[in-house]
Amino acid sequence: MDRQESVDRQDAKDRRASMDGQEPEAHQERRSGEAGRRAHLVALAIGRPRGRGSAGGRGAEEGTPEESLEELARLVETAGLVVVGREVVRRARPDPATYLGAGKVEALAARAREGAFDVVVFDDPLTPVQQRNLERLLDVLVLDRTGVILDLFAQRARSREAKLQVELAQLEHLLPRVTGRGVELSRLAGGIGTRGPGETKLEVDRRRIRDRMAALRRALADVRAHRARLRGRRERSAVPVVALTGYTNAGKSTLHRALAGSDVLAEDRPFATLDAIARRVEPKAGEPYLLVDTVGFVRKLPPSLVAAFRSTLEEVAEADLILHVVDASHPRKEMQMAVVRRVLEEIGAAARPILTVYNKIDRRYPDGMPEVLPADLWDGVAVSAARGWNLDALEAAIQAALSGRREVVEALVPYDRAQWVAWAHREGWVLAEEARPDGIFLRVELEKGLAARLRSAVSPP
Repeated sequence: MDRQESVDRQDAKDRRASMDGQEPEAHQERRSGEAGRRAHLVALAIGRPRGRGSAGGRGAEEGTPEESLEELARLVETAGLVVVGREVVRRARPDPATYLGAGKVEALAARAREGAFDVVVFDDPLTPVQQRNLERLLDVLVLDRTGVILDLFAQRARSREAKLQVELAQLEHLLPRVTGRGVELSRLAGGIGTRGPGETKLEVDRRRIRDRMAALRRALADVRAHRARLRGRRERSAVPVVALTGYTNAGKSTLHRALAGSDVLAEDRPFATLDAIARRVEPKAGEPYLLVDTVGFVRKLPPSLVAAFRSTLEEVAEADLILHVVDASHPRKEMQMAVVRRVLEEIGAAARPILTVYNKIDRRYPDGMPEVLPADLWDGVAVSAARGWNLDALEAAIQAALSGRREVVEALVPYDRAQWVAWAHREGWVLAEEARPDGIFLRVELEKGLAARLRSAVSPP
């Protein structure tokens, strides 16, 4: 059997696996087609002079094009490529056909013909027309930031839910790009930008893709229903939920491990966690709670990913308290915080109680936490999850924030209803307990719904 026949058979097998929701074999050996790929990064500055201070055509969240390129380089390198060059192209507006304009595209094509790079990655989303035209003119693989983020999510998805969510986002991104890309993608053998559903040869037609998307939406609807049932059980048991959120690589998973003693993956790289992982925390003093680790955010996060990860992000929107974890050492932490706040607004979580946690304080003060912190950290709690600094203060702040959902109840429990004493110890925080002639006096802090339940069951003292 010659090599082409072998490739064709593998392509067919991968397409069948993709349509069945399985991971093709070509993806399982994900590095084989990527080793040595060299990427050139391009950002477009719309009507913007050089310098940090000008706003230009971008929002304040996005910073300068140079800063955005720096973050894109981190994402690209995490995805397995080697960044060999980057540039900022300044134009009054994007070219509708090629994004950059004919002159700049020709200059890039000349460098590509010389073998300077194998991939061109754009910092902004490209339209399907722009991407097809650029691939035809440059004769190399062309990606945008959305494609890189989708690829990273595909690499990191572990649970069935995360894989379903990522595949749906990939298919929504792929659908308008099906026509005209089969030749380019067939030669890439499942490399970056092509990992996921239908990436080996795109003869999968639009109807089959839409059918698969419909099946994924049905499966995710089942996942959302299952999560809703779990939340309902948590609400009935009155266990508060504290959700970790923040910019990618802010240290959410490390903080989860430090507070909950969990074994969630914590790495110094983007998108280490995609799944909502919940663990019960039993603090030294105060009310137990469920701590949920969730997916991180990033600037220019593809809307399709926000929509696909709806079931995961609902854990944030329904939480009793949100811990907004910030990398205190990052020079653009204000920009990152603005991105997170915008996404929280999009998912309907901005009105929930939010506690800002400034993590990685050890990177700013490697010799130890100062007694007086700078003003930009006064609005939250500064910690080092990696070194365990100031976690007691964070636990106290969490309990103080959760106290708004609780109240202190005083009750006299008759001896023939002594089971309510054990119930109070199990469901609340008993502040005082005293045996009296006509019953057991309790002073207990409970969630408001449970407090009403105790009042209805026993008499006041």
